[in-house]
Amino acid sequence: MRTLVETEVQVGERGAYRLAKALPSMQMPATVQTLLAARIDRLPPDEKRLLQTAAVIGTEVPLPLLQAIVEAPEEMLRMGLVHLQAAEFLYEARLFPDLEYTFKHALTHEVAYGSLLHERRRPLHARIVEVLEALDPERRAEQVERLAHHAFRGEVWDKALTYVRHAGAKAAARSANQEAVACFEQALVALQHLPENRDTLEQAIDLRSDLYQALYPLREFGRSLEYLREAEPIAEAIGDQRRLGWISSYMSYCLLLTGREERTIELGQRARAIAETLGDFALQFEVNFYLGRSYCALGDYRRAIDVLGWNVVSVEGDQSRERFGMPDLYLSVASRSWLTSCLADLGEFAEGIAIGEEAVQMAEAVDQPLSRIAAYRGVGELYLRKGDFPKAMPALERGLEVCQVWDIRLYAPTIASALGASYTLSGRVVEGLPLLEQHASKGTVPQQSICVSWLSAAYLLAGRVDDAMRLAQRALELCHAHRYRGHEAWALRLLGEIAAQRHPPEVAQAEAAYRQALALAEELGMRPLQAHCHHGLGTLYAKTGQREQAHTELSAALALYRAMEMTFWLPQAEAVLAQVVGL
Repeated sequence: MRTLVETEVQVGERGAYRLAKALPSMQMPATVQTLLAARIDRLPPDEKRLLQTAAVIGTEVPLPLLQAIVEAPEEMLRMGLVHLQAAEFLYEARLFPDLEYTFKHALTHEVAYGSLLHERRRPLHARIVEVLEALDPERRAEQVERLAHHAFRGEVWDKALTYVRHAGAKAAARSANQEAVACFEQALVALQHLPENRDTLEQAIDLRSDLYQALYPLREFGRSLEYLREAEPIAEAIGDQRRLGWISSYMSYCLLLTGREERTIELGQRARAIAETLGDFALQFEVNFYLGRSYCALGDYRRAIDVLGWNVVSVEGDQSRERFGMPDLYLSVASRSWLTSCLADLGEFAEGIAIGEEAVQMAEAVDQPLSRIAAYRGVGELYLRKGDFPKAMPALERGLEVCQVWDIRLYAPTIASALGASYTLSGRVVEGLPLLEQHASKGTVPQQSICVSWLSAAYLLAGRVDDAMRLAQRALELCHAHRYRGHEAWALRLLGEIAAQRHPPEVAQAEAAYRQALALAEELGMRPLQAHCHHGLGTLYAKTGQREQAHTELSAALALYRAMEMTFWLPQAEAVLAQVVGL
């Protein structure tokens, strides 16, 4: 078997190109690159410069742009291109509306570009920016990515800042968050080369806000916080209260999602005070969403409903589609989505369904991935809480699919866990367990405690009582550590379920856990959980022959289930009550 080097020697110069084309571009041996570099170096000087200039333009080389950059007689240029095509460096990729060339292989472009010294590449990139701006000034928005690339490589820092930031905004608008982050970080680099003044300091703050917007769907909360903490002192130093309000709002949310509640409410309230002082409606709208999320996580559902409800009722008609500084309708949709979740925890399902379905309609009408995911999560979890699994599962399945297609990591663990819980509770334990096991511990800190509880409940349904107990205790620890009182109540009820289902039942432990969960649920107004606790206590008392207590608890559970139309659990509670009455 011939070695690669032996093959290269025998196939000759053009054969080296064909060998390069046959191999994956990311795994090219250095010898192939050397052969290509040698071929380029042996070109006549004019053709070599032409190839290098084409490489600076990019892998796609429009003829009008190349002509303007090379500034050679048309006949000489065309002859050079004919020779480069014959040598299999370039080929014609498009004839209309303008002739366009492309490189035969990505490696050819890479080697040709690398053969040109930085001192010669930089002015060529800068010249390309000038030509692109002059050739078709009305198409700058369409070519902003190309302009950004050449302005940055050409070190035309003022233009690089403008174009790269514009390219980042375009990427963010289509949910290409990784691309948006790369653009905004390049814009920060460009900004460092410009004189420090009020305008550049304001842009330094705004770019870090842009980075936050692009990073948080990717669950890059640590990086988001780093950028926001860099922006905060800049805003304070220049006395820009509006920007300080936005930065405080964003920091509040990042701290919430990472489980650092010590300053979450404080920063949110500072941002809201600034918004009210300045009369900045957009800032107030945004910070209300973040405060609502914080109150929801802490189990303060009524306060969460107040601030999220303000967002919903304060905008009507076309205003409900306002973006409020975001690249999509996320804030309007997500305010409705989390309001739906709060209403679900209180058992106000009819109102929650109306608001949740409105969020879905808004998100689907504009087909924005992050908004759709938020809407599907809210309505899917409401139907899960209500026990309407045939409606919960399709919504959550759609949400998970969008997460996967668009690589939006913020909601994926939560939606996957809710879907797994829906599967297991509806009897599809084999399908639900893997989803829960894969995702339950990967959600944001506020969501981990409830997701871990869902996995614990699934283990209990599967008969894995010890695993269920371990995870229920883990969920309770998370709740205590972060003061998630609503989730704590669910974890306590789960501990009661586990103790009640042991063989023999641990009656005292079960009763104590149920009573703790019920007391907390009553304090927080969590009627669905109250119903489940009464159901659990009634079933426990029925097992232990305490007929009067069982009758009282089961009757209370049935009244709540009927009032909230939680029909999935009605037959179970009715069957136990029938046994008690028949004894």
